Amino acid sequence: MKFLDWYLKIGVVSALVGASMELFMIKTGFYDKVTVLESEKRAWENSPDAQAIREALNPWRQIDTEKTKKS
Repeated sequence: MKFLDWYLKIGVVSALVGASMELFMIKTGFYDKVTVLESEKRAWENSPDAQAIREALNPWRQIDTEKTKKS
């Protein structure tokens, strides 16, 4: 293992960078903001308005319904 010390240094530096990024996200409340945004997104996707828009924007809906009727 000729370069073992070099690999250990890279591993330690990488772990420190990752830990500092996680600490920054925890201290700034990043995870709380993401949780709120994701719950709002899921609530919107399940709303009747979003389903109506999804159906209106699907150009193949007629073809899909015809295929399911034939099967």
